[in-house]
Amino acid sequence: MRNNTVPGNAAHRFILLGALLTLELVVVSVWLDTQSLDRQTGLLGLIGDWGPEGLLTFVASVAIVLTLAYATSKGRFERCFEELSTPPVRWGVLTMHVVALGVWIRLSRSLFAATSSGQSSNLAAAVWLALGAAVVVLAALALVPPRSWLKLAGATRTVWIYAAAIALASRLLKNSFDALWKPSSDLTFALVKSSLHPFVPDLLADPVAFRIKSHAFSVVIAKECSGLEGAGLMLVFGALWLWLQRHEYRFPRALLLIPIGVVVMWLTNILRLDILFLIGHGGLRNVAAGGFHSQAGWIAFNAVAIGFSVASRRARWLTKDGVEPPLADSYENPVTPYLLPLLAILAAGMVSRAVSGGFEWLYPLRFVVAAAVLWHFRSRYWDLDWRAGWLAPVAGIVVFGVWLALDRLATIPDDGIVAGLASLPAPARLFWILFRTLAAVVTVPIAEELAFRGYLLRRLASSDFVSLSFKRVNLFAVLVSSAVFGVLHGDRVVAGSIAGVIYASTSMWRGRIGDAVVAHATTNALIAAAVLLGGMWQLW
Repeated sequence: MRNNTVPGNAAHRFILLGALLTLELVVVSVWLDTQSLDRQTGLLGLIGDWGPEGLLTFVASVAIVLTLAYATSKGRFERCFEELSTPPVRWGVLTMHVVALGVWIRLSRSLFAATSSGQSSNLAAAVWLALGAAVVVLAALALVPPRSWLKLAGATRTVWIYAAAIALASRLLKNSFDALWKPSSDLTFALVKSSLHPFVPDLLADPVAFRIKSHAFSVVIAKECSGLEGAGLMLVFGALWLWLQRHEYRFPRALLLIPIGVVVMWLTNILRLDILFLIGHGGLRNVAAGGFHSQAGWIAFNAVAIGFSVASRRARWLTKDGVEPPLADSYENPVTPYLLPLLAILAAGMVSRAVSGGFEWLYPLRFVVAAAVLWHFRSRYWDLDWRAGWLAPVAGIVVFGVWLALDRLATIPDDGIVAGLASLPAPARLFWILFRTLAAVVTVPIAEELAFRGYLLRRLASSDFVSLSFKRVNLFAVLVSSAVFGVLHGDRVVAGSIAGVIYASTSMWRGRIGDAVVAHATTNALIAAAVLLGGMWQLW
């Protein structure tokens, strides 16, 4: 009998189930708009009013229960996975899932377009809810048998109750934050106005419209600028960090880190608004309203979060005896040389976009930073096989063809590159194009292949990824790492995912990362040629 198992262990099966349901959830969330049910009554009206909140609460409960179950009873959770077998996929049940999903979609179209209410609408809504639950259950039973779900229920015990309570509390906290935005905006407005007065003599403030302006620039402290979003992110990050690292901290004193982190994040938002206004007041209006406005918030959160995790573990008053300070052994960490080049490129990109307007004139910073990190870890890459065969450039050409074909189906703008280059002097224009091409052909392929094929592809197949041959990775690792690679490419997620599969297959051919790097570099070189010779600037 043929064994239709999914490669990997039981944990991989649950991850695959989560990926399937997440994909379907994203598609459905984009497609269905509960605003069309605003005027409905009865059960249909309740779905319109509480459907999104209920769905978010359920998703949050699932995420929280997995985190809590693993953190509170890691050993039992792992033993449970070890005991679970990975039987063949129940293709009949999976087919029923697909059929039920199709019927549910068909019913959704008529239900969300309905203009009448009454008993018939309530009955249709009840059938719609029951069918939606059946879709989820069928997917769960197709990939994981009932006995495995019972074992997991025994392992997690009452964690589901706590998880549901936390999820509901988080939704209530969001509503509380919505109620706090007005006083928070008032305070933010007052602090920004006071801190800017010494630097902008002609500053004018309108507290009714939340507008601060000078003769050259103006900003409005909108709801999103009140600082609550960043404070909420820091609250969640701080609580999760302390929970996952609870064995390293002294409690209850470590709990002081949460309000400290929230306050620091909120004050950082004040500083961000001050800098934004001063940049615009100084004449760089496009930089202030464009790159800095969109990137500074995330840069600030990343800086505060990293500072929170690093500084707190260096404070002996907060940590237990024997806890090593972070970054002390970073050079010996096998993950660091694989991920740091890509992280450096992403960080440099955030900085360069933050100080740019419509055109990222500081793009060469990405090449310089990546090259410096790769050079620093050069001795750590000697054990990798950088050779490449004839299949590598062929694979790169195939990816280039797929990239062009899918690009014709999309309408992606050139992101202001043509206008930006036209505004530069000829030497600066050539300098930018040179480093943009060098980054595409040299540093980006190496950094991305180290991160996605060198690390993620092998790490999904084995915890000891350094010693694992590329030839021994499984299909699960190829698909997941390629999907993540596709997400990194934004609007071209499909093309990126296909490229990830081809690059991973190329590295598996002879077990060499060099084949994947050369294939990737070939693709990027052909894209650069299409841009510079064919005028296809949207590809960049």
